[in-house]
Amino acid sequence: MENKKLRISVIGAGAMGSAIVKGLMNAALTDPKNIMVFDVEPEKSRSLEMEFGLRVTESIETAVSKDDSVVILAVKPQQMEGALDALAPVVLSCTLVISIAAGISTEYMTSKIGADRRVIRAMPNAAAMVGQSSTAICAGGLADKHDIMIAKRLFESIGTVVEVDEKNLNAVTGLSGSGPGYLFLIMEAMTDAGVLLGLSRSIARELTVQTFLGAASMASQGKSFSDLKDLITSPGGTTISGLKIMELAGVRGTFMQAVENAAHRAEQMSGR
Repeated sequence: MENKKLRISVIGAGAMGSAIVKGLMNAALTDPKNIMVFDVEPEKSRSLEMEFGLRVTESIETAVSKDDSVVILAVKPQQMEGALDALAPVVLSCTLVISIAAGISTEYMTSKIGADRRVIRAMPNAAAMVGQSSTAICAGGLADKHDIMIAKRLFESIGTVVEVDEKNLNAVTGLSGSGPGYLFLIMEAMTDAGVLLGLSRSIARELTVQTFLGAASMASQGKSFSDLKDLITSPGGTTISGLKIMELAGVRGTFMQAVENAAHRAEQMSGR
């Protein structure tokens, strides 16, 4: 299907839904008139209407039409049951339904909207708001390779995309889905440390942010994290002194447990 012919309904115009819409518009994946947006708080969808000239509506039922190529459910996990119940009578088997809700399985989705429906689970993260999301996707129901291709095309508008088995999607949620939250905590702590040592907060923050950006850029070149660490860890130097404290505090194990706990929580949520 040609990009300009994609007809997309986005249910939910919060932070993630808006980021997806903006990504689609910036990538020119379809004409604004081919996008319909609904949110329970109308001012959110109206804001997107004013910015991009797309269409808005006041209910899920009227947001979905027989001409839709894709319906993106950008709602919170606790709102999914109601959204799927409203969607069930109006969505057709030819329409691809994509959910970004953490912990909501494709099996649960098809139990609500029909076993013959084409569904995709996607797990983007908060960096979608700046076009730098890492998104994992998997297929369910009757979704096929063509549907995966469409989903990849859509989510590449907000960052990078990988395809995984659904059994691994909760791990993705714990790692990259929740990951920005872990990193913001570290960034805040490093900034506070700079203030403790006499730097102004603005300078400490600027240095922290650029340190993360630079490290991420270095890592993106493909070298192992261990090799990269060794590049800046000289014998008897400052970095190894700092790393010793982190090892004594069990930072490595703490982060592993944080990711594991978040993944387990996603698994609990999928058992609804």
